[in-house]
Amino acid sequence: MSALLGIDLGTEGARVAVFTPDGTVLGTGRQGYGTTFPRPGWAEQDPEEWWRAVVAATRAALAEAGGPPVTGVAVATTASTVVVLDQDGRPLRPAILWMDGRAGAESDLTAATGHDVLRYSGGSDAVEWLVPKAMWLARNEPDTYKRADRIVEAVDYITWRLTGTWTASRMNACCKSNHDPRGAGYPSDLYARLGIPDLAGKLPPEVLPVGAVAGEVTGPVRDELGLRGRPQVAVGGIDAHLSLLATGGLAEGRLSVVCGTSNAFVTEIASPVYIPAIWGPYPDALRDGFWLVEGGQVSAGSVLRWVSEHLLGLSRDRLPELWEEAARVEPVEHGLIVLDYFMGNRTPLRDPGLRGAVLGLTLGTTPAQLYRAAVEGVAYGTRQVLDSFLDAGVPVEEIYVSGGIRHNPLWLQATADVLGRPLRLVGRAAPARKAGEPEAAEPGAGDNLTLRACAVIAATATGAHADLATAAAAFTPVTTLIEPSARPAYDDGYALYRQATDATREVAHRLSRPRGEPDER
Repeated sequence: MSALLGIDLGTEGARVAVFTPDGTVLGTGRQGYGTTFPRPGWAEQDPEEWWRAVVAATRAALAEAGGPPVTGVAVATTASTVVVLDQDGRPLRPAILWMDGRAGAESDLTAATGHDVLRYSGGSDAVEWLVPKAMWLARNEPDTYKRADRIVEAVDYITWRLTGTWTASRMNACCKSNHDPRGAGYPSDLYARLGIPDLAGKLPPEVLPVGAVAGEVTGPVRDELGLRGRPQVAVGGIDAHLSLLATGGLAEGRLSVVCGTSNAFVTEIASPVYIPAIWGPYPDALRDGFWLVEGGQVSAGSVLRWVSEHLLGLSRDRLPELWEEAARVEPVEHGLIVLDYFMGNRTPLRDPGLRGAVLGLTLGTTPAQLYRAAVEGVAYGTRQVLDSFLDAGVPVEEIYVSGGIRHNPLWLQATADVLGRPLRLVGRAAPARKAGEPEAAEPGAGDNLTLRACAVIAATATGAHADLATAAAAFTPVTTLIEPSARPAYDDGYALYRQATDATREVAHRLSRPRGEPDER
């Protein structure tokens, strides 16, 4: 029996799954890697570590699956995680991670150009995207920029490692590099205005749609990964964006929210909307004839981890006890507001200079109250993004959630309550466990929308299904409905969250700047 292979390069590690052509999981593997934070607001990783993790996770998944021949492979990664390479494909420096906010001034410069293609990105390029990061390199590490033969997205780098051929995912090119699939392609005139006139020559020369064939896995790589057969590598894309393919079908009004280290919100619409509060609309980014829009929180689950593990010093086996205690705290009545902008704001404020905050602390504040407030703050940030979609006229009828949120019942329920909407949790909610019990295993690949989406893409590229929409309908996941409970206090808490954001903005901007640097905002 032939199989499909999905590779998901996330923030903390590589996940790999082996699927049957109808979506049954045969085996999974995972291998982690580290992140360094050289300065506040910066985040970097080693691309060679990614590849070692992909190899280890693939071998583990194939071993668990019994080593079936593989016909198709698809890759999803975080975006924009930017890799800078020499002519032999060797990294010239650590990769600049998606959450890295160093290119704030460069992001502002994109807005000043008024270029027509920027209507597809809300009027400017966000600080996370490839173009501002390339600008930062050219301005701050000119020798590295000059030596760079390729400046690419992580997904294109892994595809090259598999095939030996440089191709770009049209999804990433459109969403993160201003590629216009309905116009001139890479906007070299915009790049020239931004001081990087040669950037187009450093990007992958061929831009292909999601589900197209990028090439075949090379012989040496087949041996390295332990692959049988001669698998085709399908063009993948951005992890959260591809999650739409794994919700059981593609329909307007269906919103996918991937809740993990960050929160990413993605939906497809039939007609474009243009508003700075959302990213997009991106033409043909996922499917021809449709527009993709996105929003997100840079810090979400990472805020909760910071509070529990770094601030309170709790080990992971103590988290259930903390969740139980925090669940007994009445919402909002604790008198605290936590702002979730630990690495800035993605949307709707598009402000990398915002910073996290805890307001209302007293000498009587307890760890449970603080954690409860952090959960509420992350949920308020989620509501702020959802409100921006609705205000823009983006239809949202069903909300699918997936990711690490399934392990945290307090975060999951608070999100439904703050939004005042039912959520369709992909997979089954993790069972409650008591302190000291072993941590629940990672969700299976069937509960991982990104890996399931990779299987959808690989199945399309190998001809098992006619197109992405048909394949998506065949890979329907199990879901659990999370109903909201009536909590009117959350409306007051959300209003305070918005007020606190405005009240602390100027101070946050000052604190986020290196000492002595003028305020360019």
